[in-house]
Amino acid sequence: MSFFISDAMAQAAPAASQPGFEGMLFPLGILVFFYFLFIRPQSKRNKEQKQMLAALNKGSEVVTTGGILGKVAELDDNFVKLEVADNYFIQVQRHAIANMMPKGTYKTLNKKSSV
Repeated sequence: MSFFISDAMAQAAPAASQPGFEGMLFPLGILVFFYFLFIRPQSKRNKEQKQMLAALNKGSEVVTTGGILGKVAELDDNFVKLEVADNYFIQVQRHAIANMMPKGTYKTLNKKSSV
């Protein structure tokens, strides 16, 4: 029967070597890549958003995430009361504030809309 099985096939397979540090370089490289591409920029944006919301005060001109421009009339821990036109106010959640606008933006746009 040995003439059906070649001698090379009958030999035992060599023991596989365990992957060392070299085998871990590619997965570690991918993790580092994703950290710098996704995680770090997102945490920077979150930090800037928190600082902007902390600096919010009465009279600041802001834009909400819905695109509404207003002037801060009142503040508390969770909500902001915005003046969107003369004597027209809306309340939004504090985290709905997207950006602070430069001083005078609200006044300039109100003049244009009233003309």
